[in-house]
Amino acid sequence: MTSADEIRSYYAQPAPMTALPAALGDASPPTVEGVFALVQGVMMHRFWAGAYGETLSPERDGQAQLRSATDMVAAIAAIDPAPLTQPRPPSRRLIGVCRHFSVLATALLRRRGVPARARCGFATYFDGTPVDHWVVEYWDSQAWKLGDAQLDDVQTRALKPDFDPLDVPRDRFLVAGEAWRRCRAGEADPASFGIMEFRGLWFVGGNVVRDLAALNKAEMLPWDVWGLAPGSDDAFTPAALGALDEAARLTRSPDDSFDELRRAYEASGDLRVPATVLNAQTGLREAA
Repeated sequence: MTSADEIRSYYAQPAPMTALPAALGDASPPTVEGVFALVQGVMMHRFWAGAYGETLSPERDGQAQLRSATDMVAAIAAIDPAPLTQPRPPSRRLIGVCRHFSVLATALLRRRGVPARARCGFATYFDGTPVDHWVVEYWDSQAWKLGDAQLDDVQTRALKPDFDPLDVPRDRFLVAGEAWRRCRAGEADPASFGIMEFRGLWFVGGNVVRDLAALNKAEMLPWDVWGLAPGSDDAFTPAALGALDEAARLTRSPDDSFDELRRAYEASGDLRVPATVLNAQTGLREAA
């Protein structure tokens, strides 16, 4: 059985999506707060551009299709070659979504040897409904905490969260497995989970698949689709529902279920990220 120290060591090491180029040097700040500030200074959320006085061109909006931290850092440098630690004005920031903030922050924390993992689920602090979202789960020397790397001063002034973004309460961000459990138990309405017009149990199930992959250090785009990630509620079979029930169980308490979680991911072609995935935004099959 994998020990707690071994689990934390696993999440302190980078993987393909969170590896950073050696040439970057020691760019990662020594604190979680510093890492979040760095990420906020070089990146802007595509849906919040107007709050920063920006209008996105299609080309700039397309930056949100980048997957790896290495590609993000390269794109940031191409836009502005200043050191990564130097904040950019909004007009020279990389465009991404919550997943990009979380993955780059996770990469920088791992660069410092801090155990960290990106988590996919639903936040209730945007409009009061459970909105599709990603955060960072990091080890603070005593326990795992959730942190929202996206919430900078502009967004906190607009949203007025009643918590510290470095310590998001577990009932304000539901990991996908917990959202799935509540929906399946009849404790929550699946139609309330999602983003824009994309809502329902199928959406929650897709996030369970993506969260399981992220816990196995394969942090995919929020619109990457493969295996058991369904496209509609009509796509569910009894076998698929059972497999997602089990995946949700494993992801709710990943440290307690770490060995099972790793085995389930590696053994299942429906859960493990394949060589190519369907990008639901572009409609293309792309290399994972």
